[in-house]
Amino acid sequence: MTKLTLASYPHMLGFEQLERLLERTAKSSDGYPPFNIEQTSDTSFRITLAVAGFADADLSITVEDRQLVIRGRQNEDIEGRIFLHRGIAGRQFQRAFVLADGVDVGDAQLENGLLHVDLSQTRPETVVQTIQINSGKKG
Repeated sequence: MTKLTLASYPHMLGFEQLERLLERTAKSSDGYPPFNIEQTSDTSFRITLAVAGFADADLSITVEDRQLVIRGRQNEDIEGRIFLHRGIAGRQFQRAFVLADGVDVGDAQLENGLLHVDLSQTRPETVVQTIQINSGKKG
């Protein structure tokens, strides 16, 4: 079976970087932490991640190469503690979301174990460019 890529479509020019970005994002998702994406208006979205047990200082949000990357790492302060049962893992995570051109990351807030990240999308202006055709004659 042949794998279809964006390069398989001759009318899709210059999308090689997007294809690499999509492949890298698909490989890094393991399902944790769970998240929702909701549309809050015609031009805005909100990503909500379930990050119970994480404090503000345990979380980082960055934009890297057209990806929104959310990382969580808890400090394991278990020295001197004796667990009879340990069912709550202090698991680190990384979640990446590919951002289209014109998508900007806004505010982020942590409340009741949920991290909300707001995004807005600007609609690009339609640009029509006329290209002059040269005759090829050299004079």
